[in-house]
Amino acid sequence: MKKISVLIPCYNEEENVVPISKAATDILEKELPEYDYELVFIDNYSTDRTRDLLRMICSQNPKIKAIFNVTNFGQFNSPYYGICQTTGDCTIAMSCDFQDPVELIPVFVHEWENGYKIVSGIKSSSKENGFIYFLRSMYYKVIKNMSSVEMIEHFTGFGLYDKTFVKLLQQLDDPIPFIRGVVAEYGYKRKDVEYEQPKRRAGKTHNNWYSLYDAAMLSFTSYTKIGLRLATFAGFLGSAFSILVALVYLVMKLIWWERFPAGMIPVLIGIFVIGSMQLFFIGLLGEYIMNINTRVMHKPLVVEEERINF
Repeated sequence: MKKISVLIPCYNEEENVVPISKAATDILEKELPEYDYELVFIDNYSTDRTRDLLRMICSQNPKIKAIFNVTNFGQFNSPYYGICQTTGDCTIAMSCDFQDPVELIPVFVHEWENGYKIVSGIKSSSKENGFIYFLRSMYYKVIKNMSSVEMIEHFTGFGLYDKTFVKLLQQLDDPIPFIRGVVAEYGYKRKDVEYEQPKRRAGKTHNNWYSLYDAAMLSFTSYTKIGLRLATFAGFLGSAFSILVALVYLVMKLIWWERFPAGMIPVLIGIFVIGSMQLFFIGLLGEYIMNINTRVMHKPLVVEEERINF
């Protein structure tokens, strides 16, 4: 029997872990009885009852496994590490809050059996906040146009990965992996399946403006050169414009020496414009340096505290 692994990252999901485990096992046992399966939860240092509930679930079904992290390793490292710990012929990664529909599991498996190595879930629409969805759409379009890799719009990592691709993930030596970028860069024989993203079943989202900004900067600094190139071009154009303005003022002053007071206005304009440009691009350069620094430090993806049913 082929084996299907389902990877479910969680963090403070005490209201969802039991329902999602039941929903996933029901789908696998009723609609895909010809396959063996495992459910792997990776908990990113929850502070509520999530871990106690996971222990209870694992004690009731040996096919349900759990990994407990010693601390919170972020929204990218933990799911990536969890995928690498699965043992199935394919791995389906999905969220714990039911915003990734469990009903798509058989659809993904069917496309996988048709020969596709990756089946990615693409949000065609969403029942989340309309303004947030609009901002996400703009972000995906911008990063897609700026990246040297053809990034996948509205792909969050929800999808199926063949074991050959999982082995590739295990071989990548990246302390801050970005699964969406890895799929876009190395994914082959990929099938996109569109779906409408439902609302979160229970609890509150752990994403905030800072985490969304962090995700945007990780993709921006990892897969684009446009920021550094933009700084170079803007610096060149700003310098050329400053030199041109200086020459114009010099000529005007020489021609109308008595009647043309140069004053401090051009000096102040130049200081504020060039100063603001410098601050902006120093900050952008800092994002790249921070990305490099994290990779050079080469910390482990995740440090485990406990494993259950492995």
